[in-house]
Amino acid sequence: MEQTLLMIKPDAYENHHVGEIISIMEKKGLTIRDITMETLTRERAEGFYEVHRDKPFFGRLIDLITSGPVISLILEHENCVDYVREIIGTTDPEKAAEGTVRKLYARTITINAVHASDSRENAKWEITYIFGGREPDTGEQKENK
Repeated sequence: MEQTLLMIKPDAYENHHVGEIISIMEKKGLTIRDITMETLTRERAEGFYEVHRDKPFFGRLIDLITSGPVISLILEHENCVDYVREIIGTTDPEKAAEGTVRKLYARTITINAVHASDSRENAKWEITYIFGGREPDTGEQKENK
């Protein structure tokens, strides 16, 4: 099974869409292996989005992602990275397919409700960055000692 990161952004949190977004993921058969909520500092957000530092939207992206809490999930499913990207839809909500998370909850290209890893390599890096290398739950019962 493959894992990916899904980050529910502050705009979706502010508009009370967190539960709906998580519900969509579960109804699509994804398993939640870990979940956390934090308000990213500017420094932590800039580190997460370092790859976009030279792009014109970088400042707006950092302002948005640090404007409130983000809920990050480690999701697991076969072909998870591509599957989650399909479920959330394209970055531009006007071009996103009907029923996708961004078609339902995004307002603009920047204010777009969620972030999801765009490759297997980035998924591993992003999960480690957000979750600090802690081991996600495997869903198996642990024996009490």
